[in-house]
Amino acid sequence: MSTSVDAPRTVLVASDLDRTLIYSAAALGLTMPDAEAPRLLCVEVYESKPLSYVTETAAGLLDEVGRGTVFVPTTTRTREQYGRIHLPGPAPKFAICANGGHLLVDGVSDPEWRAGVGRRLAAECASLDEVRAHMVRTADPAWLLKERVAEDLFAYLVVERSLLPEEWVKELAVWAQGRGWAVSLQGRKIYAVPKPLTKSAAVREVARRIDAQEILAAGDSLLDADLLLAADRSWRPGHGELADTGWTAPGLTVLPERGVAAGEEILRGFLRHGSAGV
Repeated sequence: MSTSVDAPRTVLVASDLDRTLIYSAAALGLTMPDAEAPRLLCVEVYESKPLSYVTETAAGLLDEVGRGTVFVPTTTRTREQYGRIHLPGPAPKFAICANGGHLLVDGVSDPEWRAGVGRRLAAECASLDEVRAHMVRTADPAWLLKERVAEDLFAYLVVERSLLPEEWVKELAVWAQGRGWAVSLQGRKIYAVPKPLTKSAAVREVARRIDAQEILAAGDSLLDADLLLAADRSWRPGHGELADTGWTAPGLTVLPERGVAAGEEILRGFLRHGSAGV
């Protein structure tokens, strides 16, 4: 007499990285007395200097997530910037870079995915050249530090945040909206990203390829909103653009924790709800 055994669930965990799972020194949010601060693990070095961290507790949790689910780092970073990060746990088979512009499979960008993204952008929104030129032309040299193009897909400015006029960001957002682009202010960076360029589209493609039964997600910025909406369950920290605007959605857990402590809580949430085989 045979007994049937339910097949393990395939759970996809798609998480933003910066200020969600990993944190710069300025974003750690260590408000406790120094003697009570958590031990930190450096996960990124840039120009021979440590740049991004997780707590040692988060490192252990991330290893568990990577072994129990299909963990997919999902970032606005370029492929080069993502390549500087060395996360604890198994190397992810899939990663999403450039806000969905590149779908990496075993570290290599899927050319068919990238070509499809290019076609959507050409058909649905204003050109990168137009948007970049407007941003640079209207920015004030008093607060503009750098301007960059990422992967020939979107543009961003690095600014002196204390001097940046809030009204300028709002005006840019309105201008971009009419041309099919979105604006996001994250720390010292102002991103202008085409609306069809989304993390959620790339995550859905990974979910299709692995036949995922459930999608879990986390993020802190407006560029993560579509990702959180695409998930069955999602988390956001108590800091960032989404927290500042009070953004919410069905299935979203709003965490009170801020800084690196929020990263730990997000990973605990992934583990509670995402253990494969349950």
